[in-house]
Amino acid sequence: MTTKELLIKAKNAKSRLSSVSVEQIDNALCAMADALILNTDKILAENAKDIEKSRGTLSEVMIDRLSLSADRIKGMANGVRDVAKLPCPVGKVIKKIVREDGLVIEKTSVALGVVAIIYESRPNVTSDAAALAIKSGNVCVLRCGKEAHNSAAAIVDALQSGLEKAGLCKDFVLLVEDTTRESANEIMTADGYVDLLIPRGGKGLISACVNNATVPCIQTGTGICHIYVDESADIEMALNIVENAKTSRPSVCNAEEVLVVNKNIAKDFLPKLKERLVDSRCENPVELRLDEFAQKIIDGTPAKDEDFDTEFLDYILAVKVVDNVEKAIEHINAHSTGHSEAIITENSSSADKFTRSIDSSAVYVNASTRFTDGGEFGLGCEMGISTQKLHARGPMGLEELNTYKYIIKGTGQVR
Repeated sequence: MTTKELLIKAKNAKSRLSSVSVEQIDNALCAMADALILNTDKILAENAKDIEKSRGTLSEVMIDRLSLSADRIKGMANGVRDVAKLPCPVGKVIKKIVREDGLVIEKTSVALGVVAIIYESRPNVTSDAAALAIKSGNVCVLRCGKEAHNSAAAIVDALQSGLEKAGLCKDFVLLVEDTTRESANEIMTADGYVDLLIPRGGKGLISACVNNATVPCIQTGTGICHIYVDESADIEMALNIVENAKTSRPSVCNAEEVLVVNKNIAKDFLPKLKERLVDSRCENPVELRLDEFAQKIIDGTPAKDEDFDTEFLDYILAVKVVDNVEKAIEHINAHSTGHSEAIITENSSSADKFTRSIDSSAVYVNASTRFTDGGEFGLGCEMGISTQKLHARGPMGLEELNTYKYIIKGTGQVR
């Protein structure tokens, strides 16, 4: 099937989805989750093909991002079930105005229509996106990267079988067969067919979509996420948070890439950081890229200017030492991609100043940036993390996949 034919199918399917009840959708989501579990062996077999093809071309960290396991598939299924439990936003009256003449004006939440997602090597995005799109009343068009296509195809087959078992149209979830740039360009310029485009991946993919799309497009994060360790920080807490944010899964967009340290705590904190992240780690020690001040305290790789503007997605951490919280805020706002930033402090004044002044979609006090995730935020899962300010910001759940229209009810009023 060509990409154009698939987009026509999606457009035709959206009117059918608009007539499906919330109960039918929830039943279908549960059937889709069951189908993922039922097809675990098939999905893992196809995922193994993707991994084998990618060895030698993707780093081990990115291979981990691509890899599925029975537990990860179970997690995907649970994510779909979690979405089924959430309230449906479609039809929600956001605001109601009753005029003096009796005219009733209701600002009402409605589905966008066809939501397209272009993503790279994370197969779990397939089920997350499909569940959120359907629950929010949208047809889902998926276009994954070639690295994950076998995995995504097996997942979509399972999801479609769940839809059909529940008596719904399988065209509510569609996977683009073509993984060349041509298909991506077709989706970016599919005016009249795609109501919202969401890119999920690296800087190159996101920039290509934002710069070339003629359909509405959400700018999702590359995540150059920062943690600032204030002079009043609890050192053990700071070490635990930094270790989690950098090493728990470095290939994801909410992983820490830059550590900013107050100079008054640096001589005590940085040697302990090196011990924790480098010396004590037998597997995957973190490469510390240090500014001039940090180099005087611990050994590491001298940082280049570009290290503070790089999403490493690897066991690499840039380290910057600053004079105070104001300088930390200045540095972060200059280099951030607007994703997630954190301050570790026992000083409430510093915390307040940081949360007011940092211009990112998620700002933390004494917690890891790794929580920036739809599931962790109670959204079931996420369609992506928006780093722009209109119309969505941060993890995108059901409400962010709806727009609104005004429904006006009268009894013969004229103007």
